Amino acid sequence: METVSTNRAFGGVQGVYRHASTTCGTDMTFSVYVPPHVQGTTLPVVWYLSGLTCTHANVTEKGEYRRLCAELGLIFVAPDTSPRGEGVADDPDGAYDFGLGAGFYVDATQQPFAHHYRMWSYVTEELPALVAAAFPADMTRQSIMGHSMGGHGALTIGLTFPDRFKAVSAFAPIVAPSQVPWGRKALGGYLGDDRAAWRHHDAVALIEDGARIADLLVDQGEADPFLAEQLRPNLLDAACKAAGIPLTLRLQPGYDHSYYTISTFMEDHLRWHGARL
Repeated sequence: METVSTNRAFGGVQGVYRHASTTCGTDMTFSVYVPPHVQGTTLPVVWYLSGLTCTHANVTEKGEYRRLCAELGLIFVAPDTSPRGEGVADDPDGAYDFGLGAGFYVDATQQPFAHHYRMWSYVTEELPALVAAAFPADMTRQSIMGHSMGGHGALTIGLTFPDRFKAVSAFAPIVAPSQVPWGRKALGGYLGDDRAAWRHHDAVALIEDGARIADLLVDQGEADPFLAEQLRPNLLDAACKAAGIPLTLRLQPGYDHSYYTISTFMEDHLRWHGARL
């Protein structure tokens, strides 16, 4: 693991790191904030999965999480959203919603994406092992959150590993990718035409198929331009009600899809996670 940069912040250290990923077959960059702590102690870990077009840098630079993580004693980990580098396939038309920056947190089975696009295994297996080895992380206390495409990832991973993640939350998540254009393009392109395979990467479908978590927090801006066509939080609300999952769904008047919204409600989410960790 190579240290790209470190900066002091709120008594802790914000670092950016790079390593050669055996899962993705290319170098991967991620950021980790370690709050101030007594040497020799371990701390709970919050995973943050970013959205379309993002890298680790978006939330690292604009998420405004460090003050709260320092107060609550939380390690904050932000992976990239896709593999990158020479030989990594991209959308043939260069679209923003597929390929580079749009890995959708799945392990692709379709060519030419199957070799590198293994973000599910990277985020759930390889990177956690690296974080556990390199940082003062208590891996018995993990939680996960994300934004948009990353909200989709956080929901599906949290629902798949309910014993690992003590808390799950999301900002403007793609809750039912099988039912919206972003998701149909991504899941079809990475996983092929078998819609049964898609259900493992669709939060609403996972809940319909029996997945359960203790509770869930979602913030959604009412001025989000993607709300009606791509995000559709009403589908998650209905699925959670049918399954008996307590969902705190907050529709925020005037807020959009940007990091202005995320940074506004980040404190609420971190306190939600801290209370459960």
